[in-house]
Amino acid sequence: MTEPRLITLATSDHGDVTLPCPAWCAGHTHHDPETLRVDLVHAGPAVDLVHLGTDLFSAEIVQSPYAEAVTPLLGGRTPGVSVHPLGKTLDPAQMYALAADLDRYADRLRRLADQLATVLDGAGQ
Repeated sequence: MTEPRLITLATSDHGDVTLPCPAWCAGHTHHDPETLRVDLVHAGPAVDLVHLGTDLFSAEIVQSPYAEAVTPLLGGRTPGVSVHPLGKTLDPAQMYALAADLDRYADRLRRLADQLATVLDGAGQ
């Protein structure tokens, strides 16, 4: 059995806090020692959608192990997927629903591209 990976992070209200780091966590290289313990976050590698050099979407698994309040769609002690710029943390069913919405949107973009191609060919004038 593999020992849990432990990490110690400085906090402004509880000093150094040692906690287990989930296998999916990408590390804490951007940790700010002025962070409150309640705001500590594990984050996995980001899955980004970049088009023409512009970040359109980013998603990553996150968990706040010391979160006090559970606010739906804003993360907490249970891991979820944080989606930007949506600004929400989603559970698996919500992620599948988002993926389905993005599939439908991609179909609409393809139809729009087809329409533009027709216009540019002179058939839409």
